[in-house]
Amino acid sequence: MTTRVSTVLTNSSSSETSLPSSETKRWVIRRKAVVVAAVRAGVISLEDACRRYSLSLDEFLSWQFSIDQHGLAGLRTTRIQQYRQ
Repeated sequence: MTTRVSTVLTNSSSSETSLPSSETKRWVIRRKAVVVAAVRAGVISLEDACRRYSLSLDEFLSWQFSIDQHGLAGLRTTRIQQYRQ
């Protein structure tokens, strides 16, 4: 994991107050990374995160996989097609 990714994840996962609003409609890279980090840190359960943000399990898992494989850049929607090849 790159330093930038680990910094975002470490700084973001410390409490539920650092989570994006449940009204979030625009999913920028940082917000996706914060939610993934919070689930991994046990701040919020996977089920609660999916329910709170109206995410499918597949969508959340794709964010997690993208971070693991490509770092934060993997969460860019314009890059998804490139990374899926």
